[in-house]
Amino acid sequence: MYITTSTSAASSLLRASSRSRFVSSLSSFKSLPARSLSPSPSPSPSSLVSQRSLGFASAVRSFRCSVPRWSHRVDWRSPLSLRAQIRTVAPAIERLERAFATMAAEHPFKEILTALPKPGGGEFGKFYSLPALNDPRIEKLPYSIRILLESAIRNCDNFQVKKEDIEKIIDWENSAPKQVEIPFKPARVLLQDFTGVPAVVDLACMRDAMNKLGSDSNKINPLVPVDLVIDHSVQVDVTRSENAVKANMEFEFQRNKERFAFLKWGSSAFHNMLVVPPGSGIVHQVNLEYLGRVVFNTNGMLYPDSVVGTDSHTTMIDGLGVAGWGVGGIEAEAAMLGQPMSMVLPGVVGFKLSGKLHNGVTATDLVLTVTQMLRKHGVVGKFVEFHGDGMGELSLADRATIANMSPEYGATMGFFPVDHVTLQYLKLTGRSDETVAMVEGYLRANKMFVDYNEPQQERVYSSYLELNLADVEPCISGPKRPHDRVPLKEMKADWHSCLDNKVGFKGFAVPKETQEKVVKFSFHGQPAELKHGSVVIAAITSCTNTSNPSVMLGAGLVAKKACELGLQVKPWVKTSLAPGSGVVTKYLLQSGLQKYLNEQGFHIVGYGCTTCIGNSGDLDESVASAITDNDIVAAAVLSGNRNFEGRVHPLTRANYLASPPLVVAYALAGTVDIDFDKEPIGTTKDGKSVYFKDIWPTTEEIAEVVQSSVLPDMFKSTYEAITKGNPTWNQLSVPASKLYSWDPNSTYIHEPPYFKDMTMDPPGAHGVKDAYCLLNFGDSITTDHISPAGSIHKDSPTAKYLLERGVERRDFNSYGSRRGNDEVMARGTFANIRLVNKLLNGEVGPKTVHVPTGEKLSVFDAAMKYKSAGHGTIILAGAEYGSGSSRDWAAKGPMLLGVKAVIAKSFERIHRSNLVGMGIIPLCFKAGEDADSLGLTGHERFSIDLPSKISEIRPGQDVTVTTDSGKSFTCTVRFDTEVELAYFDHGGILPFVIRNLIKQ
Repeated sequence: MYITTSTSAASSLLRASSRSRFVSSLSSFKSLPARSLSPSPSPSPSSLVSQRSLGFASAVRSFRCSVPRWSHRVDWRSPLSLRAQIRTVAPAIERLERAFATMAAEHPFKEILTALPKPGGGEFGKFYSLPALNDPRIEKLPYSIRILLESAIRNCDNFQVKKEDIEKIIDWENSAPKQVEIPFKPARVLLQDFTGVPAVVDLACMRDAMNKLGSDSNKINPLVPVDLVIDHSVQVDVTRSENAVKANMEFEFQRNKERFAFLKWGSSAFHNMLVVPPGSGIVHQVNLEYLGRVVFNTNGMLYPDSVVGTDSHTTMIDGLGVAGWGVGGIEAEAAMLGQPMSMVLPGVVGFKLSGKLHNGVTATDLVLTVTQMLRKHGVVGKFVEFHGDGMGELSLADRATIANMSPEYGATMGFFPVDHVTLQYLKLTGRSDETVAMVEGYLRANKMFVDYNEPQQERVYSSYLELNLADVEPCISGPKRPHDRVPLKEMKADWHSCLDNKVGFKGFAVPKETQEKVVKFSFHGQPAELKHGSVVIAAITSCTNTSNPSVMLGAGLVAKKACELGLQVKPWVKTSLAPGSGVVTKYLLQSGLQKYLNEQGFHIVGYGCTTCIGNSGDLDESVASAITDNDIVAAAVLSGNRNFEGRVHPLTRANYLASPPLVVAYALAGTVDIDFDKEPIGTTKDGKSVYFKDIWPTTEEIAEVVQSSVLPDMFKSTYEAITKGNPTWNQLSVPASKLYSWDPNSTYIHEPPYFKDMTMDPPGAHGVKDAYCLLNFGDSITTDHISPAGSIHKDSPTAKYLLERGVERRDFNSYGSRRGNDEVMARGTFANIRLVNKLLNGEVGPKTVHVPTGEKLSVFDAAMKYKSAGHGTIILAGAEYGSGSSRDWAAKGPMLLGVKAVIAKSFERIHRSNLVGMGIIPLCFKAGEDADSLGLTGHERFSIDLPSKISEIRPGQDVTVTTDSGKSFTCTVRFDTEVELAYFDHGGILPFVIRNLIKQ
């Protein structure tokens, strides 16, 4: 329940089960030596982190009293209103409040605890006041850094969070360039089902491990609110049908019944966990419209909402002024269990917006422009904070679109501080007037609110960028990367360049003589044709755009104008519309535009991520055969955020990101090989040419329909019913046990081997001796290449495993749906059909060379052969290794394959952290060096010289790598913090957490 939120060491103690235990914990807190702000000798990383680990978590967990846990039987209106409902449990609340009063008196910053008065009398609660610190440096801090500062002050106990950490944040201007480490405790954790299933599997497995080691398994419980939205399982099996939503949901439950039952078990077995059933919407849109609090009020303590999520697009909530970003599943699990997140204090890029978008330019055009600018500027590991007069021209949904794509431009966050636009959105989405008043009052009082009607205090940023919104022009991005923006007017020329160019991010190497080839075939008895660039998938999908009424209703207007002019999307184009929440359906119906979308084939197919994550479903057999038999470079156009090769569909080599209205326009054109300015999209029934400008709505037309169709009651009615589920979900029966009964025959949920033979003694630091190279990669290997994702290929090791267990091919489902089974996921690691491994000398596919024998094997079979012979392996890679979606299996999979280290030119932030979390050593080549420049072929054996004592390793130190061929080179070990060294010492983050919990 949200009442058990861990907001500080103080509020952790609120949950002590008795006065005596509370006093006992308090006296141990009092006995801690005071820490000055001056540096002191550093203890070993393990002991340091043990001190800072879980604090008073044992006292936290013991308070379970009679307060009911979340269940769908609770009449739950909103996350903010739950506290009022559970006031009926008066004795428990009174004990909490008495404990809070006692602990508040001992807080290191008790002197700045301030009451926030209500306008009509009384108070909303109390808060730790930043202005009361009277430190002029705070006035210049970026708003995003102020959120980190408030969290550190509120959680300060000189145990998990120390005064010196607070000084680092206040002195951000000087300390951030030094890459200093700070602890951060997010207010809540967000999961979707693909990443949520393995998280709950790990929690269940950790309970078993606690039990086997003779400790209390109930210590494994989330201490902060955990919201899990089931949105990644629906696939586009049925489309172009009024019955598509119902049919696809039936397929979804058939495939995922076991997973869904497991998640439903988790929602009752673990405290503090809310599961939002399938069919409700996309996690980030639900977070934006409903779950986001902006300001928490927990037992009278006010503080900013903040969230970490196991999906990289958690950043979408930054558009609401809530600090949120993606983390690996293993980091999220540690945060759930009260572990402070260790992070490097980030630099902040100030991005100034001015001017106004031109007529007909969409928020999607803006975000693709911003993505390209920031990617070029270089913002990996940094916050981006938007400000300037242009902010007033952006709706909240526009801001959320830009924030959503933070992973694509590489930033940790794309943050929009709260202002009047935010407050208007909170009212629109059904938050109560009292809640909005509390949000505004708190943020103004704590200097976290931006009022553009007042003179702006100059803030300091690490670097500066500026964009005049009037400079943005219509565009799309592709064909293989989200930051490869193409202005619409240049699209035809760019497409022909891609056909000509050698195979790469902007090339397909299609011979000149075959570029104009036309393939004719029969589509259900109708004559049909395809050529290079033909659109075979057109999907309005993804939280990036479906949360934005202007582009969704804009798509409806394009469809309406096309229908009125007699244009029709070709029937062999697989069209789909997957809204991020039921609100979208309501306003499309209210506007009368859904019927026109239906006429063009864009029927609603379900409420979930669908095509954007590869759940695009099969293409019609005739279309698939035409593509494969004739080697056609077919295209998908989608309103998503990722278009890496092999992600959207195995048969669409060209994938373009576009606004929803452009998705409809390209579907009508039937090809990306078109100049919209000069060539007609189609012809009317009387033969008149219809051009792009004839179907494109004006900004005023869109604004008019948004104003009349998007109403507050739509949000209220949608979200009042969200946890009631649907009949199929509600009929799932689950056991009431606290320990999960693993089914050894299950191919969905399997007990992982992470804690097998675990003891209380950490395994300690270690180097790598005579390891073979499992894979040798170039640049931009994404988590889509590494982590099992999408469909399961019929000839893969995973297919063999499933067939041996009686699973028929039609029931394979996707890798994402089987993330709860380590046997499946290990076999699917590096199983991407577009994998380019230098050991294969140009051959593309999920294979490698077993160096000792020279055999060409699947990556899994080669890895198992190395493991059975007792050989460790390493991976060689180029720049941006692990970019893309945050996936814990991109680290868990290699660990299960026996990978001991990854040596790359650079790493994506979350993936590097995940590797550390699974005990894999991340190493970076020195600047200007890589495997090729050093003459490494991948046929060598590699030894990495690391001390055997963790105390002798420093974050970021140089290490020597030697090979059996006599080559030797220096790398930087990418353990970036003392905390990460401690994780490595314990063999990973989860064993570290278990050992620390047992010691309490």
